[in-house]
Amino acid sequence: MIDGFGASFLEAGMICISALDPAEQEKVLEALFDPERGAGFTAMKTPLAGTDFMSAGPWYTYDDTPGDVEMKNFSIARDLGPNGLITYIKRARKYGKFVLQAPMDYPPDWMLTNPTDREKQDVDPKYFDALALYYLRYLQEYEKNGVIIDYLSLFNEPDIYTKIPYTKIRDLLKNHVGPLLGKEGVKTRLQLSEAPDRADASKNYPILLDDSAARKYVANMPYHGYDFKQFSKMAALHRRYPDLPLWMTEVCWAYEAGAPKNIPLPRYDWEDGDFWGNQIFSDLEAYASAWIYWNMILDEKGGPWLVSEVHGNPDPNVQHPVVVINREIKQVTYTALYYYLAHFSKFVRPGAVRVETKGAIKGVRCLTFKAHEGGMVAELMNSRKTDATVGLEAGGRSLSVPLPALSITTLEWKP
Repeated sequence: MIDGFGASFLEAGMICISALDPAEQEKVLEALFDPERGAGFTAMKTPLAGTDFMSAGPWYTYDDTPGDVEMKNFSIARDLGPNGLITYIKRARKYGKFVLQAPMDYPPDWMLTNPTDREKQDVDPKYFDALALYYLRYLQEYEKNGVIIDYLSLFNEPDIYTKIPYTKIRDLLKNHVGPLLGKEGVKTRLQLSEAPDRADASKNYPILLDDSAARKYVANMPYHGYDFKQFSKMAALHRRYPDLPLWMTEVCWAYEAGAPKNIPLPRYDWEDGDFWGNQIFSDLEAYASAWIYWNMILDEKGGPWLVSEVHGNPDPNVQHPVVVINREIKQVTYTALYYYLAHFSKFVRPGAVRVETKGAIKGVRCLTFKAHEGGMVAELMNSRKTDATVGLEAGGRSLSVPLPALSITTLEWKP
């Protein structure tokens, strides 16, 4: 079953939006979140404090006071600012509904075993209770300010950022975070963390999921797509744990994440949409229920980015977004990625169920969904450089469909 499609709320995006005139700002938000007049994004990422595109200030967490295990100095004040995530989320909420999933790159540095050595930045177990309280306060403070976090993901790419092994994530989840949130009656559901690629998820997720005491707290399995392949490993993980939905929760073009150096970023070519369309198709075929891109909005330079080398955030860190806002000339470009992603987010709504589709034509792909409210949706993608015509058959009826070269087409059957 489909849970949604979307991208990420990051300070960099809010900074870019703020460069536009007020009316143009609203047009961008409408184009992303309105289900009738825009893409209607339905699943969004919102990180806990510092990460590479939280660009409105220096690196931060919600409690940078060493040893404050009771979280007396906990504060989300920055997220309430003009470029803050709560401000951003509330502005988007005017146009559409979406679920929020929140991962964390790092806890406060004082919880780490060796905060100045990137290869040894593990969490000291003596702070597990404090970290559980940190997560709780985050959820509570956001709720006080009108934002419900639907899913909390304990760590973002633990192999790359916080160097905490999955055995310790398992213990943190089942002995500290899960029990505390349950005791406090928190409705936010938990995600076990987010592997940087499919192979890592395949290898490490069983460490948690084969422990019944940990697994009972896990709502779904998020993973990142930075290998751009190995979809079969996700299909195998689905077969092993069929009751837990798979969510692809982060991927992008970034030179730091393997984007070819000869490709200028941001990208303005239409062929790039075909690449991302094939990624979405392959993840859905491997049983993904949600698909979330990384940067939703960046400027013409692929920024602005936050720099904190000790936290793995280099300078430069050029990336490709869904929407480019040229801050100098106040020009908005909806990339090819936007249009391909919008075909899914706008028409394949939460609650839709993917149904079996048979047949094969080289260079053409088809996915079919039964809509939650009834009716059917078919997504057809032609990756050829020439036009194609395909035939669809369903329920004893047939339809001939012309597909332009390098295109994506949506067909709807209303109930």
